[in-house]
Amino acid sequence: MAQLYFYYSAMNAGKTTSLLQSSYNYRERGMHTIVFAAKLEGQNGHGQISSRIGLTTFVRTFSSRTNIYSIIESEHNQKAVHCILVDECHFLSQKQVAELCSIVDNLAIPVLCYGLRTDFRAEPFTGSLYLLIWADKLIELKTICHCGRKANHVLRLDDQGRVVQDGEQIMIGNHDHYVSVCRKHFIEAKKYLTFVPKVSTPHFYE
Repeated sequence: MAQLYFYYSAMNAGKTTSLLQSSYNYRERGMHTIVFAAKLEGQNGHGQISSRIGLTTFVRTFSSRTNIYSIIESEHNQKAVHCILVDECHFLSQKQVAELCSIVDNLAIPVLCYGLRTDFRAEPFTGSLYLLIWADKLIELKTICHCGRKANHVLRLDDQGRVVQDGEQIMIGNHDHYVSVCRKHFIEAKKYLTFVPKVSTPHFYE
């Protein structure tokens, strides 16, 4: 039975790696997958995502105006689609999350979404909020804070490494300006605007 999955985490937990591995597993068995990712400024309807371990795939990009259901319905009528995967799903709109639900319920295609749960202010993204409410399965991908605890918050830093308190919620493609931390160090950093060390390589919390 097809289901809607939401794999969520802080940054640097291997979301894209997990997505690419899932897509590869389907394709290795001769199945057709379609991968979506948030559209970068100046990008056309296609792009590419890659992981730190070298996996790469071409993607369809989505903006707030993209009708995902219509795209998948048209493609599925021409060639059977076996799985939809969405990177940076926190950038989805409420309507697009509803479209993903319809893909699962009406077209019987499983949908795997990967993204952040909250932004740098600890406020929910629209896409994440409705995935948390509507998804059939919620799976947390875990990473750690510099102190060794599980990281479940994200801080935004400026070019000098100082904590940013305000600004636009969405800033695509600037991963160097973010660091994942535990709740304790998130609160302390916001209160004292302290420097937050970065973990140089992905570490996974068990």
